[in-house]
Amino acid sequence: MASRYLDPPRPRVLAHRGLAVVAPENTLLAFELALEVGAGYLETDVRLTADGVVVIAHDDTIDRVAGTSALVAELSIAELERIELGAGQRFCTLAEALARFPEARFNIDVKVADAVLPVVEVIRAAAASDRVLLTSFSDARRRRLADLLPGVATSTGQAGVIGVLLATWLGSPRLVRRALRGAVALQVPERFGPVRIVSRRFVRVVHAAGAEVHVWTVNDPTDMKRLLSSGIDGLVSDRADLAVAVVAERN
Repeated sequence: MASRYLDPPRPRVLAHRGLAVVAPENTLLAFELALEVGAGYLETDVRLTADGVVVIAHDDTIDRVAGTSALVAELSIAELERIELGAGQRFCTLAEALARFPEARFNIDVKVADAVLPVVEVIRAAAASDRVLLTSFSDARRRRLADLLPGVATSTGQAGVIGVLLATWLGSPRLVRRALRGAVALQVPERFGPVRIVSRRFVRVVHAAGAEVHVWTVNDPTDMKRLLSSGIDGLVSDRADLAVAVVAERN
């Protein structure tokens, strides 16, 4: 399997949980709206329901999006699908999203270890390995996903980002490649507390190691323009509509 995830020209706009301006985040409507404004990628998150279904959800609980206290992992998919999220939307599964948008590229954050095998099964069933990027906070989880889906695009977890940052300070593309361990991208905030991650030097060294830099979560057009000028490859944004306009103006 040869991934075509990074085939489109850069810079990339990754719609963070879809376009959740008038639609609830991580819903089919939010994804549809993001694609309509021209976003090339849908960034999303997955967890596992009580009955083993891969559902699209960022938090471990549903109180922020549904106003009721419950754990995603303790609810069945039928129970989650009965919950109204607003704008006529409900929780959806990864299989539904891949089927609804068969040409879309998905950036999927696998939030829990138990979801690894089910996620792989869903992607295989949808024949979607070449149009997804898989990532996780856990580098071990990310590497397991890559092992189970040879050739799939991945981005590094937290340990990988730290390793790349240290290697960048040393100015060593070889050490950067070792820290990447096959990942094609780093998806990072511009800063983490007092530590600046993204700089022209950081981008240059990562590029020399053959990977891309995607920065999250960038919602202000001024920041988008500044980061693009530093050479980054992708903007992860809640405002895909604004990011698409900035990229179009730049191009």
